[in-house]
Amino acid sequence: MKVLLDTCVWGGAVKELRSAGHDVIWAGEWDVDPGDEEILARAHCEGRVLITLDKDFGELAIVRRIPHSGILRLVLLPARQQGLVAVRVLERYGDELITGGIITVDAQRIRIRPPHKGE
Repeated sequence: MKVLLDTCVWGGAVKELRSAGHDVIWAGEWDVDPGDEEILARAHCEGRVLITLDKDFGELAIVRRIPHSGILRLVLLPARQQGLVAVRVLERYGDELITGGIITVDAQRIRIRPPHKGE
């Protein structure tokens, strides 16, 4: 699966995701942080699921209806667990994500928000 990791995601997650066979770009390697809207637009343009810790992407997608190719938000997970959790979620819920779903994961639960009809 094609993935774009937001700058706030631990850089070590890149290796774990790549080892699981995912095509990964990490925004933390870019010279300049272009901001949330540009990150979301790039992920969508390239057909990448965005993995982030930032709740602002949900607002961009839901309230402002900015197109996306799936968003996985990791909430309050230790940095060294972010890659492993992302790999597991992509394996289990990848279809929901690539069709435009938004998934929020914390230590206790996984919440899935399917895409709006007509999106």
